[in-house]
Amino acid sequence: MTTRALLLDMDGTLVNSDAVVERCWRRWAREHGLDPVEVLRIAHGRQGHTTMAVLLPGRPADVNLAENRRMLAEERADTEGVVPVPGAAAFLAALAGLPHALVTSADEPLAEVRMAAAGLPLPPVLITAESVGAGKPDPEGFLKGAAALGLSPADCLAFEDSEAGIAAAKAAGIPVVGIGPRAAAHHPTAHAATLEGVTVTAAGDGTLTVRIA
Repeated sequence: MTTRALLLDMDGTLVNSDAVVERCWRRWAREHGLDPVEVLRIAHGRQGHTTMAVLLPGRPADVNLAENRRMLAEERADTEGVVPVPGAAAFLAALAGLPHALVTSADEPLAEVRMAAAGLPLPPVLITAESVGAGKPDPEGFLKGAAALGLSPADCLAFEDSEAGIAAAKAAGIPVVGIGPRAAAHHPTAHAATLEGVTVTAAGDGTLTVRIA
């Protein structure tokens, strides 16, 4: 695949934070009498208050936002089990000096905590929850990521793991490489089990060639 820049999701794509996500959302599901399995099916890849709005329709937005702030604090304080997705360190090292951005549903403090816990460097451009008015599956984050790099969406390639994230990239007109088992069911443009088999090569004309073993 040939592109000019990469737009990278964090959770499930660069960082395996499933243990924390599941602990926090299972606790929230029990508090509200909801099925944890169904809650987790919705939660991956979305901002917390968006997940709450889907699961508890009609509840006031300010209540969801307040609970989201509490959950973000819990997630920042819990890094047990946060590890890099296999191949993530080498993948990001290969991107040094090349155009790429993080496009995540996490807020910036949580992104900093999780990337540090996984031992990974933050990309030079961050599009976080604070950057957008509408989170994934809305395409705003990916559109802003492309704009921040000075490129059109069609000149970018997204890396995602979740249904919401893949839908957001597609809605932005960006081809998407799905990473991991969650991604396979949501019809990404291409799929890789981990980042171990993904290589990026830069050409003199500014294009990047992405190969998936």
